Amino acid sequence: MRVKVNPIECKAHGVCAELLPEWIELDEWGYPVIDGGELPRQLVAHAKRAAAACPTLALILAKD
Repeated sequence: MRVKVNPIECKAHGVCAELLPEWIELDEWGYPVIDGGELPRQLVAHAKRAAAACPTLALILAKD
């Protein structure tokens, strides 16, 4: 599973980085910077919670 962000929908609320700090950092404007690699299994539940909590639903979980 990979975590992606829809840059058009993202409004830089930063909720994703608060809920998944192991995988998501914020840039200087508050937009998420995401490691494009495969999400470790132990972080999948946290990633699902972060995606569900995104105010604009810009965080996407993709199965590859």
